[in-house]
Amino acid sequence: MNKKKTDKEFLFGKRNYRFLFLSIGLIALGFILMVGGGSKDPNVFNPEIFNFRRIRLAPTLVLCGFAVAVYAILTKDKTSS
Repeated sequence: MNKKKTDKEFLFGKRNYRFLFLSIGLIALGFILMVGGGSKDPNVFNPEIFNFRRIRLAPTLVLCGFAVAVYAILTKDKTSS
């Protein structure tokens, strides 16, 4: 029988996976920053829901995380050939 030797390789390089894990961290951090600000009583308005962290910072982090993920997927690792 003829046995073929197949080398298993990862789809991306080490650098790509680092960027992917960074993007997952940024996205998770953005969603964690969006949490909270509600009111326990539905008849009482809590203006804390409209602060800078929930309206500007958290969505920006999520979008940056997605941008880093796209970069990690589209870039070619320098060490792979």
